[in-house]
Amino acid sequence: MPSEAKPRFVVLYGSQKGQAQSIAEGIDEEAEEQGLTAELSCLNQKDKYNLEKETSPVVFIVSTTGDGEPPDNALQFVKHIKKKTLSSDHYKHLCYALLALGDTNYANFCNCGKTIERRLQELGAKQFYATGYADDGVGLEVVVDPWLEGLWKAIKGALSKMASDRNEVSAKETSDSSVEDVHLNLLSITDHKKNCDSLRTSVEPDSQSTSAASGRHTAISDIRPVSPAGSHRLASQCDGGAASVSTTLPKDAGAPRFALAASLTCSLPPLSESSLNVPALPPSFLDASLQEVDTTAKIIGPLNRESLYEVPISRAVQLTRGDSVKTALLLKLDISAYPTLSYQPGDSFDVFCPNRPSEVEDLLHRLGVQDQKDHHVHVSLRKNTNKKGAQVPSYIPQNISLLYLLTWCLEIRSVPKKAFLRALVEYTQDGVQRRRLQELCSKQGAADYNLYVRDSSLSILDLLTAFPSCSPPLNLLIEHLPKLQSRPYSAASSSLRHPGKLHFVLSVVEFPACPGRPAGRRGLCTGWLFDLINPVLVFPGTAESSSSPALPTIYAGLRPNCSFRPPSNLAVPFIMVGPGTGVAPFIGFLQQREQERQKNPEAEFGETWLFFGCRHRDRDYLFKEELEGFVSSGTLNHLKVCFSRDDQEEEEAGNPAGRPRYVQHNLLLHSSQITDILLKQDGCLYVCGDAKNMAKDVNDTLMEMIKRELQVDQLDAMKRLAGLREQKRYLQDIWA
Repeated sequence: MPSEAKPRFVVLYGSQKGQAQSIAEGIDEEAEEQGLTAELSCLNQKDKYNLEKETSPVVFIVSTTGDGEPPDNALQFVKHIKKKTLSSDHYKHLCYALLALGDTNYANFCNCGKTIERRLQELGAKQFYATGYADDGVGLEVVVDPWLEGLWKAIKGALSKMASDRNEVSAKETSDSSVEDVHLNLLSITDHKKNCDSLRTSVEPDSQSTSAASGRHTAISDIRPVSPAGSHRLASQCDGGAASVSTTLPKDAGAPRFALAASLTCSLPPLSESSLNVPALPPSFLDASLQEVDTTAKIIGPLNRESLYEVPISRAVQLTRGDSVKTALLLKLDISAYPTLSYQPGDSFDVFCPNRPSEVEDLLHRLGVQDQKDHHVHVSLRKNTNKKGAQVPSYIPQNISLLYLLTWCLEIRSVPKKAFLRALVEYTQDGVQRRRLQELCSKQGAADYNLYVRDSSLSILDLLTAFPSCSPPLNLLIEHLPKLQSRPYSAASSSLRHPGKLHFVLSVVEFPACPGRPAGRRGLCTGWLFDLINPVLVFPGTAESSSSPALPTIYAGLRPNCSFRPPSNLAVPFIMVGPGTGVAPFIGFLQQREQERQKNPEAEFGETWLFFGCRHRDRDYLFKEELEGFVSSGTLNHLKVCFSRDDQEEEEAGNPAGRPRYVQHNLLLHSSQITDILLKQDGCLYVCGDAKNMAKDVNDTLMEMIKRELQVDQLDAMKRLAGLREQKRYLQDIWA
């Protein structure tokens, strides 16, 4: 007899870096085990789904990128549903649930998800399950895990309700009825802080694995810590054909009897004595082999170098003094050979850098393939894999060497996701180390994972160093390591002032040593750039050398930013807030404005304000002379600076100056003028710099200024700020 068709539902995702896609794929994989059929599509695959006629439940998984923008593959969908020509009952037949991913370090938290949900409801769609708002700032799993656990009951309830409604005699009852809501606790972002410690769930949707992303866990009742009195068998029984984790430990292989503190490699009670819920083993889907070749053509540069610009660094200047806490550099690129490479102030561009050679060599050695680094890597899809939609990653080309793969293709510094840790268990010989890796990827070990792996920004090399009995195959790294990403930087110049040149500023990132990484290290791209330009680095006031070394080159690609630009109407006043290297794009703004004033001396120009801050006036006051020159020429009407450590030292010395220490304090001192420009003169506000602290503090200060100046409450002030954002008059270029 033919088998009965399983109830179906639709899963749609919009994803910029893979997190939302991974969660959606996990739902798709688990659907069969739940007795359901899922139809998975990306929101830009309009030929694969039709919401206008969809009668089954629809699950949306969407992230937010940039300044609250939809992911690239969801942009057209959002534009479509925002059309004003759509009627209020356009989606009255639609039954949906939505999981939104975001980061509260940035403005417009989960804005894409909120936009889609608001518009679906305006068009008559009905919600069958409470929306989840997951915050990457505290860990997506805090919301993702309970949301996924409750999703299946909600889908089945919705399917049952919809089937019942279709059997109703009255069509009116069908249209008037609403699908029963399933409400979950812990789904509000406001609850994250208080629940982080109590809710030890673990879903890591950013992983290449989809099984772990689905939130599916196998209860392991017989996984126990090593007993001092004897040995225990560690076993993780994994369904879906996954291999079991099984190790018998000798008596002398146990963990120390009296551990004084937990660490990356050692846990304490109650975790060390707990049974574990370990994620199901992600299905392997790639085969990788190494083939010796007679001649190896050396490939230099990123994969897509044909579409990039290889530009020389004509000058590199250190902007900060040697004893400054951070090292800031100004790099000047010569783009005169590319007349089509044009940019506007406010635009940013990508720099493509390789992985650090020493780390690549260490990884080759750790994998035991250092003698085969020039062999070609052949990657193919594994036959009979259980992974749905499996394919060879597009960023893994054919005919490349192993050395090139690890140098230019894979992000070997990325933080391993829990699915990766779960897969590593299978290749770990030592029982204690196996147990600890199981703990780190388990629901019970979520806090340890966050503390020792995620927050410490450990890499796969760091983990393999800490767990020496783990020897994963190459294909596992290719399956779980993401694509090596470019790094964006803001243009710090105007082509009107510097034709054929493109300037940018960077602060060399320093990662301190931590328990899982004994030695500190520099950021991948900033460290690479610093090493690259070190032979030609000069300090402010140093004359151009007549005999300089060969100019280093980098690969760069432009990414125009059509919103973060000075007002097209020269008469519109604007305010710039950019402490530290956040001042970079505003140098371009002001260079452009200065050139426009010289070309149009009779034109009306709006008022300009710049709020800048740094630690010390004499160590890291970036572009001091140029900024003061803008003031002298009338290009910049108001320059407001503050020096947080100088003022602090004066206060500690008993000389309270009462001066503002941070940019938000300076904003507050000029509350009346700022609110007048923004709310009465239709001016613009630009904020650039740190998202985690500065941008939030500036936003909160703006709220207080509006409340005080307009005598309104918090809600009204929030609406005013939201209005400025929607009108593109409150713009941010921020980073975490």
